[in-house]
Amino acid sequence: MKNFFNNLLRYPKFLALITAGVLSIVIQPLVPLLKRPLTAIVLIVALVSGFIGVSLVLRAMLGLDAI
Repeated sequence: MKNFFNNLLRYPKFLALITAGVLSIVIQPLVPLLKRPLTAIVLIVALVSGFIGVSLVLRAMLGLDAI
């Protein structure tokens, strides 16, 4: 039974490592774009608008709109 719990505790570490690796691979190509002011502004606006769009879609899908 101890082996089962040790094996079960490995999954959160595995998930954290996979998530960190994916974020690293996604962010690495975007770093050179942040060196120029124009592309940095466009990148930040795109990220914020993407976040707002996803949150609006999720709120509509889940019926959380109070209006």
